[in-house]
Amino acid sequence: MSTDARLALITRPGCHLCDDAKAALDRVVAVTGDKWVEWDVTSDEGLEREYGDRLPVVMLDGKEHGYWRVEEDRLLRDLTTPQL
Repeated sequence: MSTDARLALITRPGCHLCDDAKAALDRVVAVTGDKWVEWDVTSDEGLEREYGDRLPVVMLDGKEHGYWRVEEDRLLRDLTTPQL
């Protein structure tokens, strides 16, 4: 699941926490100018097996950044801090 977006949100249809996370990511990228993509666990058995019990999951640069709730301040900091 490669993408040029730094952020991915792993979700499932009908998940109210996922809807909250989408709104949070929209707020974050409105500040940073980044893009995010959504990955639905129901369309990928591997994602379902790995992340299905702790949705939504935020991925940053291909690594898990958090789950259940988006920590907006932390995510903003991590997106805007230069990588060493």
